[in-house]
Amino acid sequence: MDKLILIDGNNVIYRAFFAMPPLTNTAGQQTNAVYGFTTMLLRLIEEHKPSHLIVAFDAGKITFRHEGYQEYKGGRQKTPPELSEQFPLLKDLLRDLGVSQFEIENYEADDIIGSISRQADEAGRQVMIVSGDKDMLQLASEHTTIALIRKGVTDIELYGPEQIREKYDLTPQQIIDLKGLMGDASDNIPGVPGVGEKTALKLLHQFGSVEGVLAGTGELKGKMKEKLEAHAEDAIMSKKLATIFREVPLTHSWEDMAFHGLKSDSAGPALAKLEFKSLLERLSLSGSAPVNEETAPKAVDLDIVIAGEAELEALAAALKDVKALHIETNGENPHRAEVIGLSVSTPERHYFVPFELLKSEAAAALRDWLADEQAPKNGYDLHRADLALHWQGILFAGAAHDVQLAAYLLDPTEANQNLSDLVAKYGLPRLAPDEEVFGKGAKYKVPELDILSAHVAAKSAAVLGLVPKQEKDLADTAMPKLFHDLEMPLSRILADMEKQGISVNTDGLKELGREFEGTISGLVEQIYEIAGTEFNLNSTKQLGEILFDKLGLPVIKKTKTGYSTDAEVLEKLEPYHEIVRNILQYRTLAKLQSTYVEGLLKEIAPSTGKVHTFYRQTIAATGRLSSQFPNLQNIPIRLEEGRKIRKVFVPSEPGWSILAADYSQIELRVLAHISDDARLKEAFLHDMDIHTKTAMDVFGVPADAVDANMRRSAKAVNFGIVYGISDYGLSQNLNITRKEAARFIEQYFEVFQGVRRYMDEIVREARKSGYVTTLLERRRYLPEINASNFNLRSFAERTAMNTPIQGTAADIIKLAMIHMDQALFKQRLKSRMLLQVHDELVFEVPEEELETMKKLVPEVMEGALQLSVPLKAEVSYGADWYEAK
Repeated sequence: MDKLILIDGNNVIYRAFFAMPPLTNTAGQQTNAVYGFTTMLLRLIEEHKPSHLIVAFDAGKITFRHEGYQEYKGGRQKTPPELSEQFPLLKDLLRDLGVSQFEIENYEADDIIGSISRQADEAGRQVMIVSGDKDMLQLASEHTTIALIRKGVTDIELYGPEQIREKYDLTPQQIIDLKGLMGDASDNIPGVPGVGEKTALKLLHQFGSVEGVLAGTGELKGKMKEKLEAHAEDAIMSKKLATIFREVPLTHSWEDMAFHGLKSDSAGPALAKLEFKSLLERLSLSGSAPVNEETAPKAVDLDIVIAGEAELEALAAALKDVKALHIETNGENPHRAEVIGLSVSTPERHYFVPFELLKSEAAAALRDWLADEQAPKNGYDLHRADLALHWQGILFAGAAHDVQLAAYLLDPTEANQNLSDLVAKYGLPRLAPDEEVFGKGAKYKVPELDILSAHVAAKSAAVLGLVPKQEKDLADTAMPKLFHDLEMPLSRILADMEKQGISVNTDGLKELGREFEGTISGLVEQIYEIAGTEFNLNSTKQLGEILFDKLGLPVIKKTKTGYSTDAEVLEKLEPYHEIVRNILQYRTLAKLQSTYVEGLLKEIAPSTGKVHTFYRQTIAATGRLSSQFPNLQNIPIRLEEGRKIRKVFVPSEPGWSILAADYSQIELRVLAHISDDARLKEAFLHDMDIHTKTAMDVFGVPADAVDANMRRSAKAVNFGIVYGISDYGLSQNLNITRKEAARFIEQYFEVFQGVRRYMDEIVREARKSGYVTTLLERRRYLPEINASNFNLRSFAERTAMNTPIQGTAADIIKLAMIHMDQALFKQRLKSRMLLQVHDELVFEVPEEELETMKKLVPEVMEGALQLSVPLKAEVSYGADWYEAK
């Protein structure tokens, strides 16, 4: 039977934005609202299997309702840019998923939904309307059910006429009367002042409708009678405004609304582009774009030699002519990956060597070649290959051109481009995606030797074809120096750091876990004692009942059916009651215990007693490194308990120290250089505290009048400017109104006019060229900088402002790592570089080199790149990473 689902797009994405924690992809786009919406959408499709599916959006801010009431929705704050910039992303995703979307000029989404549902209802079709707006209950009928979102985006309650009768003792039509009497602050619908839901229901149960209530005021007394008579016109107008218009001129046919299932060819790449990896896996979709078999170049027959012992001699002779290789591994974590085999390619011939043969005595010449730094090697993800071979006891050196790294530099927003995609992009002979050959996830299986050898050899052949094309593109974009002198050498340095690893005091980590458990247990007891009862601390419903019903704390934020107890709410409630501080501390410790204590214990390599993280160079569009297995860049150090995690990271040699050096406000120093702002430069040239200096200039006060709040506000704006903060973002950070935040940002730009001038100029330049660059020529393309869509364009503009600053800061610390590696080698020091964490470098240092390193590290870091203001690196050291900070 036909089943139509109608989704109130604006309402659901808005709810998703505020319900989901912040989520940002590597391009810097916030995607939490799109992720929340998509999760809900997929659940609806799975559970209700619609034959027809529509997402309706408002076409604009002005509708026919404004003709009769200019103030309609007038009280609403402007949509935060962090949300409005997600609308185009959602609409593109819906198109690629195969979900129809409608918007009609002059009408709201609920009018479109009301009109479509009326027609479907009249035809006897089953309809489900999904929204968080109670107004939709007026549309319920024998065939139409309202799926009302109560909390977040997944807690849904179904309403038909019977359920509305049970809950309100009203008909669906009377829901309009309810709104007419109550009004709606969110839509600026006035209603009757002082009439809430309880009173409105009582009146409707007595008189039946707004008109009936107004006609029956003679039966009422006192203030209620006066209010209703004084605001009769408001009540009638409010009812009219709350009535969903169900006669929208629809140009869409029933067939236009048909849903034929997700479009697997475009859904996978669309979800991959947004980096919704969990959804890709849940749907078992490929993130690779489908190949058009008719237009794509066909795979070619390669001259492949599957090496056995007899062929190794010929292979050894051919190594001098090898121009590309590929190491095939299985496993996401390269430190635990299985090496399956390798292929090497000369221009004429391709050799496949199974891993068992590579380890044999007969393959000594091939292993020597792999370890020879003077033998240049081109390949794909050579960093991963180096690590995987290392753990199998095979040395690798001489990486010359990594096509994955080059692809990343040429288009950093296409995160982690795979070899099949690159081949298709450059029009080379088709390379089958890995899932075609190996299967995916649990179905992964190494194929027969002939299939395996052909696939792996095709990969080294692909590298052979890609290198000259990429070299030309790098030259055309002025990036050969960045690639050959920065990214390629850094790849080797990172691999060396990762192989080295950092020692963990396992007993200390377990002891810390026991300490956290004890504190958690004590906190739970205290919370129960204060509450006077035991309850599930992880249940929002039960916690809400304790805080707001039992303890009577002020309600900060309410969902459709209950109280919000998220971190933002609890932080605002902290001054009101001691229980809240305990709950916040409980949540913090529980997260530290599960993520960092238990998580780190799982990552310690038994053979070394160390954790060996994996740095990714091709993830963040700004050029920043990412860390995995484990992520050592995310240890929360703002809290003392989080900082304690750093105590377990210790030197690997007795008597050695951990030394840490941190760039001080590197992005603000880069901003001062790039913007040439006189006031910013003055602060850094005179070694002033930049946040105090900003507070002095913005608030117009002397240094001794800057209080802690002023400095905190200045600090939030300083770092916010670097990351393109909006008034909404700043208001959240400082817990002030958006109006105050907007004024503060405006004051900042009035004072730091060089910064404003830079931001205006960089956007103008980006509009002309279509990209921006860092000081080291790292390029970021901005295809939407001239888009007609305001939200797409505004995100591109913010990215244009931020990228040169963030990207240059990323380049500087990479340069410092290269210079540091050279200095350690040149001075024959035993000290080792272990970690890079944002703007910090971490070393282990023998006692006799401590004085040398205390001078050398800041000297190298501060001299990494010459700016018009000095770079500053602060050094500390101790028996562990905690003491070094």
